[in-house]
Amino acid sequence: MRSLDESDSSSLNMSTANGSAHRDLTMGMYPWYVLSVLFLVYVINFLDRNILSILAQDIKADLGLGDAQLGFLFGTAFAIFYALFGIPLGRLADSWYRGRLIAAGLAVWSTMTALSGLAASYGQLAFARVGVGIGEASASPAAYSLIADYFPARRRALAYALYSSGLYVGAGLCLPLGGWVAHTWTRAYPHGYAPFGLAGWQAAFLAVGLPGLLLALWVLTLREPARGLADGHPVPVRKSGAWRGFVLELGAILPPFTLWSVSRFPGSLRTNLLLLATVSGAAAMLTRLTHDGAQWIGLGIGLYAVGSWMQMLRATDRPTFALLFRQRAVVLALVGFGATAFISYSLGFWMAPYVIRTFGVRADVAGFMLGVPQAFASAAGCVVGGHLSDAWKRRDPRGRLFVVMLASILPGPLLIVALQAATVRTVYLINPLLAFTALLWVGSAVATIQDCVLPRMRGTAGAIFLLSVSILGLALGPYSIGKVAALTGSLRTGMMSLLGMMPAALLLLWVASRGIEVAEESRSARARAAGENA
Repeated sequence: MRSLDESDSSSLNMSTANGSAHRDLTMGMYPWYVLSVLFLVYVINFLDRNILSILAQDIKADLGLGDAQLGFLFGTAFAIFYALFGIPLGRLADSWYRGRLIAAGLAVWSTMTALSGLAASYGQLAFARVGVGIGEASASPAAYSLIADYFPARRRALAYALYSSGLYVGAGLCLPLGGWVAHTWTRAYPHGYAPFGLAGWQAAFLAVGLPGLLLALWVLTLREPARGLADGHPVPVRKSGAWRGFVLELGAILPPFTLWSVSRFPGSLRTNLLLLATVSGAAAMLTRLTHDGAQWIGLGIGLYAVGSWMQMLRATDRPTFALLFRQRAVVLALVGFGATAFISYSLGFWMAPYVIRTFGVRADVAGFMLGVPQAFASAAGCVVGGHLSDAWKRRDPRGRLFVVMLASILPGPLLIVALQAATVRTVYLINPLLAFTALLWVGSAVATIQDCVLPRMRGTAGAIFLLSVSILGLALGPYSIGKVAALTGSLRTGMMSLLGMMPAALLLLWVASRGIEVAEESRSARARAAGENA
């Protein structure tokens, strides 16, 4: 049983001085300053993550890869470890200094991005992508928690949307920046006489990776607000045993330590072994059908690890488990967010390779013409979606989910027009509108999940949100489009297959909207029923 009284009572019963200090931090411009720094972190986050898109053609040629392998590198290799490490790191964000956690993760993923520029094989590049995923897993759960303590509930969807817009600004900027660095380097060293033998795509990874180390030092200067005070649920910023808990959480997701982790709880080992057998059998069958062993083994490890962690969460923190997994509306919303992410991640990765292949455009030109307008349109979509979410929520408790529904269906007609276009100019005109509509959902989705949990659970809720969009969206989306393209011999057909996911996402979100008001309003009562002490 978890209790809010299990930590320092002096921290819990905050003094007047502490309350005044918190008000000083959360009033005026300082919250917006913090949000600006976190925005830059997210720009670097997705710049490092998404630069693979514009470099895909060069990497494919140099390393002899297929479309399914490119989809694996962009999606699964990154997403599985991003999602899995997000769980213990999200829990650590609920019990340790969030600014320090973000800074440490930023240093790790920036280093691994730079090391991607030294990769000379498919395996080495996959290893570097795994490292990027582990490092980036620290950022958003801690950032979501910080933002919730700096901004009141009525402004959080906007704050989350502004933060999340950094992700898509980074995605847009990586296209022109990556294309320009790769093209300029290759033109300057056309006959293999480049320094250290680096290809243009390798130089691009180095160029975007190294600056993140400087930003990590800046993040260390951010001040920690009081945790949960604004919502009337004050808890200590730092809890004793935070790192011990992190190690135990890590053991719960890393095979074979998962077996030891669940064996501590009566009856759990048998269930865990059954889960392992089921996932292993499914992965073996899919590998035999598709001949993509890395994809399904990686995804299988991820799903088994998530199931093992959920067993531990149920045994050690029943209130959090109850709020996140015992309410049908919340579960359906998480799956719906994953389906919506399937669409946006696939579009974000494959549009640049589609333009380069279909119209014979150089990478630097495609990067600029797609990336710059996309950056502004993506950020605008996030911000407008956040504004609309806050306004719609005030009129209707389902308002946030309605915004996500719009984002799941509006890109469909635009995608058809873009893929049927006879000239690249039409694609350049449609792509910003596609990015704007496809990314309306992000702030609304984050705020929806945060609204359904208690303040001490925010980091965990952020990790679960990222888990759903990473495994369902990032690990499956780009790979699936690449696989359809490989089977049909047409990237256009692969991208057109996205139309099938749109009504599925819409249906999931509609059913979730019918119960989301109850899930939010009953969170305290359900947490107490599961063992939470007020």
